[in-house]
Amino acid sequence: QVQLVESGGGLVQAGGSLRLSCADSGSTVSTYVMGWFRQAPGKEREFVAIISWSGSSTRYVDSVKGRFTISRDNAKNTVYLQMNSLKPEDTAVYYCAAKDGDLLFTSHKSYDYWGQGTQVTVSS
Repeated sequence: QVQLVESGGGLVQAGGSLRLSCADSGSTVSTYVMGWFRQAPGKEREFVAIISWSGSSTRYVDSVKGRFTISRDNAKNTVYLQMNSLKPEDTAVYYCAAKDGDLLFTSHKSYDYWGQGTQVTVSS
């Protein structure tokens, strides 16, 4: 069974960096599409970045392109989100998610497994 655990969130000043990690402590996610989503208070959960099982394909929401990088290490069953040049509008709870299959869907409704979330707060 897939059990996702995020870590790496925290408080950072604008312009700073954080790296989020998502480890699967249950089964293996090496053949799953993995994604990062975020949800700010009063807002819908939104797609941030997703990566194919091989790591060869990625997609990003426009607002983070050039600043965030998603990667994965299948040997460690871990996915990462490197976040640079952070802005106050990046403040949210960040969730890791996994889905079966090869298609890189950006809708959170397509994902079967979720972590508990990690808070990222960017101060101005």
